Amino acid sequence: MITGSIDVGKIDKTALYEGRKGKYLNITLIETPDSKYGSSHMIVQDIGKERREAGEKGPILGNCKTFERRSQDEQRQASAGEESQSPIGDDEQLPF
Repeated sequence: MITGSIDVGKIDKTALYEGRKGKYLNITLIETPDSKYGSSHMIVQDIGKERREAGEKGPILGNCKTFERRSQDEQRQASAGEESQSPIGDDEQLPF
């Protein structure tokens, strides 16, 4: 699974295009393995071949992070660990 966010204010609206079912924005994900922010990729707007070949770069819109899925065994182990925690007793006061 990959999750991410973009700053829509940075989108170059001249690169949006009309498709059969709506307006589209092409993006490119570029790996950033040494990111100090913990993201695995940055999201860059694709501005088209002609503009790219002319030396122009698309704006950096945001970043995203890849998450690894756990195997069923890992999920069971995590669930077992959660169940082994002590439940709150009747005599302990809850903050609500």
